[in-house]
Amino acid sequence: MFSKGLKDVVAVQTHIASVDGEIGELRYRGVLVNELIPAHSFEEIAYFIWHGELPTEQNLKYLENELRKGRDLPSHVQTVLDALPMDVSIMDALRTAVSAFCHTHFLTKSMNEQAIILTAAMPVIAARHYRKQQGVAAINPNPQLSHIANYLWMLTGKIPTSIQVEALETYLTLTMEHGLNAATFAARVTISTESDLTAAITSAIGTMKGPLHGGAPSGVIALLEEIGTQEHIKQVVEGKLQRKEKLMGFGHRIYKTEDPRSILLRDKCTSMYGQDAWLDLATVAEKEITTLLEQYKPGRKLYTNVEYYAAAIMRSIDMPPALFTPTFSMARIIGWTAHAIEQLQDNTIFRPQSEYIGNK
Repeated sequence: MFSKGLKDVVAVQTHIASVDGEIGELRYRGVLVNELIPAHSFEEIAYFIWHGELPTEQNLKYLENELRKGRDLPSHVQTVLDALPMDVSIMDALRTAVSAFCHTHFLTKSMNEQAIILTAAMPVIAARHYRKQQGVAAINPNPQLSHIANYLWMLTGKIPTSIQVEALETYLTLTMEHGLNAATFAARVTISTESDLTAAITSAIGTMKGPLHGGAPSGVIALLEEIGTQEHIKQVVEGKLQRKEKLMGFGHRIYKTEDPRSILLRDKCTSMYGQDAWLDLATVAEKEITTLLEQYKPGRKLYTNVEYYAAAIMRSIDMPPALFTPTFSMARIIGWTAHAIEQLQDNTIFRPQSEYIGNK
């Protein structure tokens, strides 16, 4: 039976994550994200997705140390980055630099070790190429900082505030994994040929680059900037609804109720109320916009999606739009690598059929 885009076709059985759009549930390894994520760091959640259990204190220290070591890019990868023209996009720089990890020393490591190295390298690559595009010198990693804090440090040269780190960390832990999306499927298809992890992640990055998949929440930022202050929410939003304009950040193709990731991000932003003007605006605006949507589009159940609060967080830390998808990718690589490793544990090469409809 033909299904365009393989919609609703089950192609994979997985232990890694499940998405139930009807009731609005996202689970990592069977555990609801709202139970798992608030109490754990990026590093702990990454370990959980890779191994199916939370790390012991010893395992966490090992992972944190290996991630710090992985921030030191091999000299040939740095040379590749230095050779890229400034107008090459950051996603293209990621794809090219990651593909350069296919050297013998790297390939002799276990896949779990490779996953850690590539995870550590992603934010370093993105930050280096971003600063190159800005015409400023690269900033060396800071071994005293966590994975997320170091990323922000390498972008700006400033130690980020705890508010910035907490907000971004919550967003990135919520986007590590989300079922068999296009990029994850691409990674599994590539690794199913018994290729290597580097090739699988390169395939995933190329897929994520497409605007239909890894599109940035720029539209939400534009909405929040147009609103500007809490006093203007109703005026701006009602004007858009009366003109039948789409409100970016509301509605999701999978979730028929509230996006569980959005709920957690809202809770995080609410807990920080009064400490960041953009996060404050987003939390107040969501309530008013949801009420107005129910008045103008009754029964449609248009709730915020993860992009809404992602946009607020990105705006609050002055993250430029060119970094939105690369930043998303540095979280999603956790899921990509987990799926690639799982695929090889019970592998069958993907070989769907095509239906010829041309001239006979």
